[in-house]
Amino acid sequence: MKAVRVAAAILTRSGKEFLLTQRPAGKVYAGYWEFPGGKIEAGETEQAALARELEEELGIVVERATPWQIVHFTYPHAEVELHFFHVSAWLGEPYGREGQNCGWQTLESCQELLLLPANHGILKALPVLLNDEISSALS
Repeated sequence: MKAVRVAAAILTRSGKEFLLTQRPAGKVYAGYWEFPGGKIEAGETEQAALARELEEELGIVVERATPWQIVHFTYPHAEVELHFFHVSAWLGEPYGREGQNCGWQTLESCQELLLLPANHGILKALPVLLNDEISSALS
């Protein structure tokens, strides 16, 4: 089975919050929360897919996105290769353009959410990213 390639964003603010979106009804894993993003189209770079998906999903224009981690995960229905980017600057205020819920979360608040299984490892690594953001803001 060939892996579905996905560009995913970790939008952060104030060194402790990050944005999650909820999968809408009718999609696989409907109701689960995830980092925003979507499939990388044929011939498209990961960065271009990220910018396109965030504009389509959240109505924002990416100004600064840094590649962060690549995660391979096998679901019962598909294998995915997730290209995570730290998005630290954008234009606009994110909102659910496709009617999906979205919200700023902390590591503590997201413990109460039903998260896509592929995202659990990213949450464990997130404190490093958030601490790096605080450190760079102070320097």
